[in-house]
Amino acid sequence: MSRQPVEKALYLADEAATVAAGEALGQACIDTGMAAGLVIFLGGQLGAGKTTFSRGVLRAFGHRGAVKSPTYTLVEPYEFADFRVYHFDLYRLGDAEELEYMGVRDYFGPGSLSLVEWSERGIGVLPVADLRLELQLQGEGRELKLMAGSDAGAAVLAGAHFAKI
Repeated sequence: MSRQPVEKALYLADEAATVAAGEALGQACIDTGMAAGLVIFLGGQLGAGKTTFSRGVLRAFGHRGAVKSPTYTLVEPYEFADFRVYHFDLYRLGDAEELEYMGVRDYFGPGSLSLVEWSERGIGVLPVADLRLELQLQGEGRELKLMAGSDAGAAVLAGAHFAKI
């Protein structure tokens, strides 16, 4: 990365705020033209809101249906007019090499946005994240930390408008 890493921290009071933060980030992906080819890692303990945040990202792209955690299938694809969003949940992954058997590298690249929960279980196989998010329970809400890992991630983070949350 040619510039210093970009970081933001937000307090999300409830589930609605978590969805709204995801929607703001998803809209920034669209507005900056970075939606295709972006990899976002979502971290945090069980129940921290990773899938809820992902629901918000998908709403920005126009998805109005349910968003479930793909814990057993490992990946849930969402097709849109110009690209795809892949929502990964690697919680039940036994070994990172299992990702190779499912052809995981085909999911990353031009034309796709990848949201990856439990990314630490895919170390050595997954690409480097453009953005890393960490959700931590804090009182009744959660703290969200966002860290850019590439110029594309920094552009998205700089373009995200979280003011209404």
